[in-house]
Amino acid sequence: MSRRGLALFIMLSVLWGMPYLLIKVAVAEVPVPFIVFARTALGAAVLLPFALRGSGLAALRAHWRPILAFAVVEMIVPQGLIVHGELHISSSMAGLLVAATPIITVALNRLRRDHDRLGAGRLAGLLCGLAGVAVLALPALGGDRLSVLEVLLAAACYAGGSMIAARWLGDAPAIPMTTACLALTALAYLVPALGSWPAAWPSTQASVAIVALGIVCTAVAFAAFFLLIREVGSERAVVITYASPAVAVAAGVALLGEPLEGRILIAFALILCGSWLATSRGPRGMATASPAKG
Repeated sequence: MSRRGLALFIMLSVLWGMPYLLIKVAVAEVPVPFIVFARTALGAAVLLPFALRGSGLAALRAHWRPILAFAVVEMIVPQGLIVHGELHISSSMAGLLVAATPIITVALNRLRRDHDRLGAGRLAGLLCGLAGVAVLALPALGGDRLSVLEVLLAAACYAGGSMIAARWLGDAPAIPMTTACLALTALAYLVPALGSWPAAWPSTQASVAIVALGIVCTAVAFAAFFLLIREVGSERAVVITYASPAVAVAAGVALLGEPLEGRILIAFALILCGSWLATSRGPRGMATASPAKG
C-alpha cells in the first residue's frame, strides 16, 4: 500500500473497531431504538451534502428495490440486533461474532446455483471459522443465549447485504446509496425512538458515544472506506474485515475492563484465520467480503 492507503487503512480499522465499545457505553443509559435512530440520522445528515452533488440521488431511482432490500438487511435489522445484544454481552464478544461475516457469506453463497467451487483450502477455512464461533458462543449460550444469537443473526444480515450489493448494486453510486440507506434506517426507528425517548438527557459520556457513533464511526468511516477502495482497490480494502475485530477486542479490554479470556483469544485466531482462508482465491487475492460495520 501507499502511505496514504496505509493511513486510511489504519484509521478505518479504528473507526470500524470502536463502534462496539461506543454502543456498550451508550446502551447502559439510552434505549436501543434511540441509539440506532440517532446514529443513522447523524450519519445521513453528514453525508447528505456529498450525496447531493451531481445526479447521485437521482441515479438511485433505477435501483430502488435492491436499495430498499439492502437497507433492511444491511442496516435496519442488524443495527437494532447488535445494540440490543450488547445489553448482555461484552463489546469484544460482539465484535468477534460480527467478524464471522465472511464465513457466513461463503456459507450462504453455497446456496446459490452458480456458486463458486469450494476447494479444500476454502472448506478448511469455513470449518475453522465456524469452530471459532462455536468456541466463542457455546459457553455463553447458557446465560446470554438470546444476545449471542442476535449478534450472529446481525452477522448473517451483513453477509446477505454484501450479496445483494454484489448482485444488484454494483453500479449504484456509493455515497448516495449509503446516505439513502442510513436515512431509511433512521426513518424506520423514528417512531420507536420517540416512544422510548429518554426522560432525562444522558450523561456526557453516553452523549459523546452516540455522536461519535453517528459522525465518526458511520459518516466519516464510510467516506474513508470509499477513499480506501479508490486508493488500494476493493480486494485489499476488504482486509479491514480482519483488522477491525482486533481493535474491538483491544478497546473492550483496555477501556472497559472486559476480561480477556483464553477462549476469546482462541476464537479470535480461528475466526480470522478461517475468514482469510474461506475468502481466499489463491494467488489472485481475496473474494469480495463485507466489512464488519458494527
